[in-house]
Amino acid sequence: MERPETRRPHSARVAPARRRGPSESLGALLPKLLEEVGLGPTAQALQVIHAWDEALGPELKGHCRPDGVRNGVIHARVRDSAWMQRVQLEKPRIFARLRAQLGEGAPSQLRLRIGPL
Repeated sequence: MERPETRRPHSARVAPARRRGPSESLGALLPKLLEEVGLGPTAQALQVIHAWDEALGPELKGHCRPDGVRNGVIHARVRDSAWMQRVQLEKPRIFARLRAQLGEGAPSQLRLRIGPL
């Protein structure tokens, strides 16, 4: 005796299985994607901007903001001349932290200007 084929109602169909695995943040995925499509310098700039606050530390991060990275030089703004001097004095520590986060491809120069944050 053959059994008739039973079909699930439309609402009971099983969705295709989604890929399970470690999830990555958009901040981590975007540089990889940009590199794949040939926008490596843009990817590098995004990585620097993403790592900037941690490299500056809690005392400086509210007083200095990156504008971008061009030819291995970070261009950033500071609130005033006092903060410009302070960031200049901290450059060795800032670049050491950037190298620790980004590796040897980290920018090695910093150009500061005074302006609104």
